[in-house]
Amino acid sequence: MAKMLDPKAPPIAVIGSGTATAGVLRLAFEVGSEIARRGGMVVCGGRGGVMENAAKGARDTGGDVIGILPGVPADEAPNPFLSFEIFTGLGQARNQVIVLSAVAVIAVAGEWGTLSEIGLALKYRIPVVLLDSFELDLPDGGRDPLLLRARTAAEAVSLAFEHRLTRP
Repeated sequence: MAKMLDPKAPPIAVIGSGTATAGVLRLAFEVGSEIARRGGMVVCGGRGGVMENAAKGARDTGGDVIGILPGVPADEAPNPFLSFEIFTGLGQARNQVIVLSAVAVIAVAGEWGTLSEIGLALKYRIPVVLLDSFELDLPDGGRDPLLLRARTAAEAVSLAFEHRLTRP
């Protein structure tokens, strides 16, 4: 029998670098674990670093993880903690799929790919929580109300759940 996703579990994207410091990887694990503990589902890029540690945290807590990968199965190995793998063949364009699959996004640190996902999320008016991530303001010095900051993994997940989109 095929495994089924819980349709009531809000999909929260966890984005960040494929390589990161031990402290950032620990934060990612805590974020994934907290999302699962609250009944959410992790959506990530399916590779290493922040993505793998968020996936491991969610799976260790009994949650599900969808990995949206940039390549095709013959070209890449997903991290071992994914519940479901979606090979897109889209390269970095898969960042848009990750963002549009989520009701909120949590950025844990990150590099340029993470920044592109943050930009896409805000373009589509999906809330973004920054955790040990970029310092971003609008050109006029103001802040987008959907761009939130957190100091801890628990706070990041609380903000994501509180501000998430509601979809029918």
